[in-house]
Amino acid sequence: MLLARPELDVEWEHHPSHFWLVLATAAINVALAYVTNLAAGRYRDARLVLVSLAFLASAGFLGLHALATPAVLLPRPNAGFVVATPVGLVLASFFAALSVSPLAGPRASTVLRRRSILLGGLVALMIVWAFLSLTGLPPLDGPPPTQERAGPFTVIAAVAVALYGFAAWRYVQLYRDRGGILPLTIAVAFVLLAEALVAVTLSRNWHLSWWEWHVLMLLAFAAIALGARNEYRRSGSLAGAFGGLYLEATLARVDRWHADAIAAVAAADERGDPPERVRAQLRREGATDQEVALLSQAAHELRSLDATFRPFLPSAIAERIRHEPSAGRLGGEERVVSVVFADLASFTTFSETRTPTDVIGMLNEYWAVVVPAIDAAGGVIEQFAGDGVMAIFNTGGDQPDHARRAARTGLAIVEAGRPLAAAHPDWPIFRVGVNSGPAVVGNVGAAGRRSFAVIGDTTNVAARLMAAGGPGEVVVAGATWQALDGRRDGVALGPTRLKGKAVPVEAWILRSLNGPGAT
Repeated sequence: MLLARPELDVEWEHHPSHFWLVLATAAINVALAYVTNLAAGRYRDARLVLVSLAFLASAGFLGLHALATPAVLLPRPNAGFVVATPVGLVLASFFAALSVSPLAGPRASTVLRRRSILLGGLVALMIVWAFLSLTGLPPLDGPPPTQERAGPFTVIAAVAVALYGFAAWRYVQLYRDRGGILPLTIAVAFVLLAEALVAVTLSRNWHLSWWEWHVLMLLAFAAIALGARNEYRRSGSLAGAFGGLYLEATLARVDRWHADAIAAVAAADERGDPPERVRAQLRREGATDQEVALLSQAAHELRSLDATFRPFLPSAIAERIRHEPSAGRLGGEERVVSVVFADLASFTTFSETRTPTDVIGMLNEYWAVVVPAIDAAGGVIEQFAGDGVMAIFNTGGDQPDHARRAARTGLAIVEAGRPLAAAHPDWPIFRVGVNSGPAVVGNVGAAGRRSFAVIGDTTNVAARLMAAGGPGEVVVAGATWQALDGRRDGVALGPTRLKGKAVPVEAWILRSLNGPGAT
């Protein structure tokens, strides 16, 4: 519009105002580029490296344009004054396009290896430019070009505008995929820089169309600064402020670092280590005080959740899922296990003459001594069912002596309950069944509610053997008896008919382990 209506393209030539306003804008945004480069260096993110170089090129050469303002540091305008900004904008367009190219993806290592060279080369170029421009040495000496829109620069500017457009489009896609304000503000900034380059190419010095591109660059830098400020306030850290731009590999490293940091804080708390030692280590790794506070709070919350919910899941299963999350999916695998079933003989008769409060009090006193006996042998408590408990051995395939562990646990359950039974003569007494054999070990249920389970005839036989025994007896199946390798003492029950089994099952009453043998 200004070019079509020349009378609107008024002239305002005030050199001091141009010098200070443009130099201040450039200096602030060179600092922003430096901060961005720091964040890129912390996590070695190629995309952020290239974005920071784009900021530095556009802002740095804008500063060189300000330094060469005539009648301030130099007596008259020269080529360096006019050409600095378009050169910076063209360089920035290439860095912007590279930030969404394979060099910021599959070939990111190429940029990271040469990060210092790229940064040092760009800074060196600006220093040389400033020296030549301010000292009046060729090729930046002499009067400025009379026709800024003429020559091959027009073609170069068109290519640069296309590169800015490509980069802006890719950052809009990144915004749609991830959300967050920063990718969108980067896209807006690149569009504004492209428009500034168009204005640089077509405008007339010191006219309103010329001042226009200064305003466009200021708006571009302001968009980036406001976006980074918004993300910094949300994340509380310098590195987190630019998280929306990170490559997927960088995000994975950030996630791992935070996960490891939370685990380290939680482990230190559990060991009773001085909290400041861990926090000092996190600060040495670059975490801010706010990040350290958030990590400590997260670790505390996780420990509270763990302490609250861990008792509802077998400890061995919880540890396995913690280190192998896939172990929590639905389904299972078959393996040879040993199953222990224990319940209280005559429990129904006892509960009929007691209040529910008395019954649950009795059960919890028994479980207080029985559960440690199961845990000590490495068993996994699959479930409590009223007065009964089912424990499994070799759920992870790592207990080759599972039959002996199960048999020892059966005897330990009976022994652990004897003092309580002696102190309360009217209380029922444990009886135990043990069996060894194949079963499917895994998780059953649905997506919203699942449970660890061991399913198969092996568990059914163990339950039936328990019912075949009397108070204080441990009845083991033939498979378990044989697996004890003669190191046991007991009484053979012979072929025993069990409910639901068509064929009798060989069974023994186990008295002790490491004994002389069967009688």
